[in-house]
Order: sequence, then C-alpha cells, then structure tokens
Amino acid sequence: MTTIKPLHTFHIPVMGLAYTIDSPIRVAKYGISSVISIMDDELIEKMNAFYSKKFDLPYQEITQKIHDYRAERITSYLNLVDKIVKEKFENFKTELSESKLALENYMAMLPNKSEIKLGLQNLLEEGFTFKENIKNYLENNLYPGAIDVNIMTKLDKDNFIKDEQLPIAFNDAHAALRGFANSTLESSVVLSAGMNPRLYSYFENFTAFFPDLNNTLKKKITLKVSDFRSAMIQGNFLAKKGLWVSEYRIESGLNCGGHAFATEGYLLGPILEEFKQKKDQLIQSAHDLMVKALGQKEMHVPEQPLDLKITVQGGVGTAEEHDFLLDHYDVDSVGWGSPFLLVPEATSVDKHTRGLLAGAKEKDLYLSHISPLGIPFNTLRGTTNEKLKLKRIEESKAGSSCPKRFLALSKEYDVKGICTSSKKYQDLKLEELLQQKDVLSAEIFEKKKNSITEKACLCVGLANASYLENDIKIKGQAQGVIICPGPNMAYFDQEVSLSKMVQHIYGNASVLRVTDRPNLFVKELKMYLDYLKNEITAVSDEITAAQIKKWHSFKKNLMEGIAYYEDLFSATPFFESTKKEILNQFNSYKTELIEIEIPELILV
Repeated sequence: MTTIKPLHTFHIPVMGLAYTIDSPIRVAKYGISSVISIMDDELIEKMNAFYSKKFDLPYQEITQKIHDYRAERITSYLNLVDKIVKEKFENFKTELSESKLALENYMAMLPNKSEIKLGLQNLLEEGFTFKENIKNYLENNLYPGAIDVNIMTKLDKDNFIKDEQLPIAFNDAHAALRGFANSTLESSVVLSAGMNPRLYSYFENFTAFFPDLNNTLKKKITLKVSDFRSAMIQGNFLAKKGLWVSEYRIESGLNCGGHAFATEGYLLGPILEEFKQKKDQLIQSAHDLMVKALGQKEMHVPEQPLDLKITVQGGVGTAEEHDFLLDHYDVDSVGWGSPFLLVPEATSVDKHTRGLLAGAKEKDLYLSHISPLGIPFNTLRGTTNEKLKLKRIEESKAGSSCPKRFLALSKEYDVKGICTSSKKYQDLKLEELLQQKDVLSAEIFEKKKNSITEKACLCVGLANASYLENDIKIKGQAQGVIICPGPNMAYFDQEVSLSKMVQHIYGNASVLRVTDRPNLFVKELKMYLDYLKNEITAVSDEITAAQIKKWHSFKKNLMEGIAYYEDLFSATPFFESTKKEILNQFNSYKTELIEIEIPELILV
C-alpha cells in the first residue's frame, strides 16, 4: 500500500463548530491538513451557499423538507470543498511554476528537512530556464493537505418526525457519517469524545472504509484518544468488524481546547512513551482481528498490516517542542490548534473575538462548566455570549431558545431529549430548586442555581463566528460567540499571517513575544495539580470510598509522571537553554503534590 507522505509535519485539528469549517479551502493548497466539524448541518448549508456564490458554482438549497436532509447537506458541502480545493491546488501549482517569487515564498513555508524543499532548491539553482522541470517536479511531488472531518461521537441524538422516532440511521452522528461516506472526499473521519459502539458498527455499511484489492482505503478512520488502553480497546472493537484505524490522535487531556477529557492523572509524556513502546502490539493485534473478520465477510484480506500513524496535539507552542515530539516519540504529525485562531488566512473567526483572543492572558482562559454535556469546557472570559447570558439571568430569563437541538440529550423531562442550556430545561430545574429554598442555606441555593443557569448554548455560540466573519444574517435569539481555545492561547498575543505561523512552527521565525511561557509538559502538570485540588475541595456532598480511591490513584500517577519527566529532561539533548528551570519547576510541583492531602473516609 503506497501512502502519500504529507508535505508538513503539523496539522490543524478541528476547533469548535465553525472555526475550521472552511480551513481546507484556505490552507489545503499549501499541503496543510485540517479538520472540518460536520455536526452542524445548518451552518454547513449556509457555508455551501456562501462558497457556491463566491466561486460562481451552481447551488441547490437542501431544505429540512428533504427526507435525509442532514446527510445530504453534509455530502453536498464536502463535495463543494473537495472541488474548490482541487481547483485552487491546480492554480497554485501553475503559479509556482511561473513565478520565482511565489515559489520562494512557498519554499519558506516548508519544513527545513523536507526532501521536496531540497528538490525545489536544486532546481532553482539550475536556473529558471528549467521551468518545465519545475512544472514536472511539482506535478509529481506536491499534494494538497487532507480535508478531514470530525464527528463528536456523543452527539448522536435520536430524531423524530412529530412523535414518531426515526430509525437509528437518522441519529445525528449516524447521519453525519453517512454524509461523509457518500462524499467524493478520500480522507479521514476523526472520531472524538469516546466510544459509541452503535455508531462504530454503522461503518460496516460503507465499502469505502474497507481495503480494496490494492490494500487502499478510500476513506479512513482516525480516533482521538487520551491513552493507550483506550486506543487498544477501540481499535480492536473496529478490527473485529474488519475496519482499520489509520491514525490514533493523542490529545492532552487538559492542555487542549474545547471539551477537557481529563485522564486519571496520566500525563502526556508517559502516554506517548507507551504508544512508542507498544505501537507494534497495537498494529499486530488489530491486523490479526481484521484479517479474521474480513475472511468471514468474504472480502479482500491484506497480507500485511495497513499503515498506522500516531499523532499528538495539545499545548505545543514552540519549534523546539514540535521537533522534540517528532524526534523523541516518533510521532507522524503534531497538531497546532489554538495559535491558528490568530491566523485569519487559516480559520473562521470574527474580528471582535480574534481581538479578544490576542489580548487574553492566563487568568482569562479557564475550565468552565458551561457545556450542556456536563464535561469541563475550555473557554475565554469576556465573550459576547457570556455578556448576553448574564443579562438574561439578571432579567430572570435564563436559558436558550434552543433552535438547533444538537445537544438535546437529556431525557429527564422529555423522551425526545432536551438540552440543559435551554430555557425550557432551566425553567423546570429552577422551579424544582425554588421548592427547596427553605431547607437550603443561601450559599448552597445560589451555588445550585448557578450550576443550572451557567450552561450556554454551544450549538449557536460555536457557529456564530463564521456568520459574523462572512456577513451572513443570524436569525433567532442573540447568543453571541463562544470560543474554546486551549490555555496555550495566553502566550500568543497578536494576529499573524499563515506564512509567519508556519515558519514559527519550523523554527525559522517567532511569533511569541512573551518570555515566560512554560514548557508544554510543565503547563500540563500544573493544570492537573490544580484539577486534583479543585476536585477535592469542590465536593459538597459526602465523600465516598470510590472518590478517595480515585484521588489516591490520580496522585500516584502524577508522581510517576514527574519521575518520568525528571529522567527524560536529564537525558535529552533538547531544551538545553531551559532544562535547569524546567527541572526546578518539576521539583517544585512535586513538593506541591506531596502536600495535597486526600481526605479519609469517616466511618460513623
């Protein structure tokens, strides 16, 4: 199986619903891979209309009256993106073969060790009379970046027509998968937020996810995972169905943007080490199971395991950190997310929010409880959404009108599902709370009230930036913009060009103006320490034996992680100028960790 080697050693992960909705149209021609969220079909339909008009392409509106409108909208938009990217890429190659300046500017964006960069350099040195040679070289060596898509597996709401529940295939995530499967894209679907066995089984309905006679996968599966055990369980589950996971995308639990899926104190370094040591085991285990399954299905069986990539993302901010992850852990690519929110050429963010991001300091970026999913969510203080939400609470009108219902997953009051950020849900909860007012202290009452009303409408808030940036009319209740950068955003304080950001990643320029940015491993450790302290102090009910056991395990894993880093940083040739300071920080946090007291169970 021949695999195209990507031009770049970084990728742009999915961000929110809107922030990377059109990133491939913006960056794929340069060979940069990015990920589109395909959860919001309404936004997707609007972007389809917008880009069809912009590129003078035919557009046929897909209304909600069409039987399978959600999947149809997704397929239509992905086909459009595919078409635009291919056209832009062909034009770009022509431009590079005709303009020496364009070629030199492009070469400045390629990795320093890139064979293609070297090849182009050699051709340039031969003189520009070799225009035909350059054209042939570009034709044979340049590829556009991947147009990958993301499905958050938990967002798989049942759907209804009036009171009749539709078949499972029309659930949100299922329909999104069908939309991708039916598109012309030959790329990956990135599955995040954990395992959904029902959705994973649905992959079997599409031949594009199975290897063809050339052992090629037209459509691939990428799993976002937080540890090796999870990767092995999910990979083997899919392999038993004859499905291959082509990439495991390891994400730092607390050092990434969006929802924070904290591990039980397992730090990124030790997690990556386990993948490095056990990659062959991961491959062989899945291959053996896949071979057996494909044989039973009487489908083509590859003799050798298919390609498998290990990639990582979360909190990376310097070229040295980038190179260290590639070199020490043998990863195939490093994800750079939040810094790209300050690159107008790469992401879809409105001007006001981009300014807010550039000015954000450490104190402005925090783990909130605004997500209706009940999972900690990275957010930014001072957003327009926060202001509008607080105004509604003050006016006793808490909650959202809930027009999109993607997160209407609670069945507490309605079998069709209801979102915990909706006005309907919050009114019911506040009414129940009011009945308890006499038996609760004022402090507990306010705490419980706040936990109800702090939930925000992510469906609208995470999509609005694209509408604002592209001057598309926003209908319905004003929700403003929600943005979900990782904590790393605090150290990037200016809007930058795509070329400059890429050169920063490869160490040929720097966009960082702050001098006190902590190393990514140090930052993650600090966040886990704060997380553990907060978990212990935030318990308002009676502490259980299970909680105590979990905290002890958490503390033990952090302690082992620190010991791992102390050995690692003592031996690595990387980080020479900061090594002493980093080791001192680890030592200081070890002392802090030792001093964290875990409560004991009081037996009555």
